[in-house]
Amino acid sequence: MNLDNKKFVTIENKNGLSSNETIFHYFQNGNTITGEYKGGAILEGFIVGKQTDTSQIELLFQCLTEDGELKVGKSKGIISKKKNGKLELKFDWNWLNGDLSGGKSEYIEIE
Repeated sequence: MNLDNKKFVTIENKNGLSSNETIFHYFQNGNTITGEYKGGAILEGFIVGKQTDTSQIELLFQCLTEDGELKVGKSKGIISKKKNGKLELKFDWNWLNGDLSGGKSEYIEIE
């Protein structure tokens, strides 16, 4: 499964900063993944990572929040396809700065 030029919105993220106002836009060339995200509490965010298997990805992410805080983290995710054909991402993630907390999050592809 490929994430090139796909957009996603958060559907669940209990301990994170992204919300249903945050739009993630991914690009993929081979196994290399890049992306940008913004909206809600996030002013600007950037992603770099790799696809490690057909349905598995690893990402590093960084963002600047509306409160002026710089955050950085890492995640491992699973890509799956819903019955309606839309892609879904599920991540286990944690912050690499600040309180080093983490959580689980889910995202669904949008048009």
